[in-house]
Amino acid sequence: MPAGPGAVERHMDVFSRTFLPAAAEAGVGIPTVSRHMPIFRRCVDPDDTTVLVSRCYRPDAPMSGEFMMVLTYRRLVVTQETKVFHRLRLHLNANLRHLSNVTWNPDVAHSAVEITATAVDGVRERFRMRLAEPDAVWHCDSLLEHVFRPTRVIAA
Repeated sequence: MPAGPGAVERHMDVFSRTFLPAAAEAGVGIPTVSRHMPIFRRCVDPDDTTVLVSRCYRPDAPMSGEFMMVLTYRRLVVTQETKVFHRLRLHLNANLRHLSNVTWNPDVAHSAVEITATAVDGVRERFRMRLAEPDAVWHCDSLLEHVFRPTRVIAA
């Protein structure tokens, strides 16, 4: 008996089911997703949910190539693609509990969000995400708020 249209989705893990729509929402094409996916797969658990996917760059190192950021509820993973040879490498793979002083700055005028965090090795990481439109800035801001500043429920 042939599998129905939902059969593939049922067999995909949580990361894949949530990564692909987040990448599409960010305007990241399938060829780019396919190149970066093996690195992300090695870093992210199959049961972890993707919150945000974005291309980004390092404002303090503009010649270092393009970066791809994946934020899940447990990890921040950033890959780097070099400018000349288009080689991929893992730049950052951090458990969110090991990041400190995470801040971000929405810039509606330039449709961008800059995010900074201190990694466990003490290195201050800084990335700027260019977004399609001003509304996307506020959406990205709310996703970052959701992950990094969860609401605490106080029991009565």
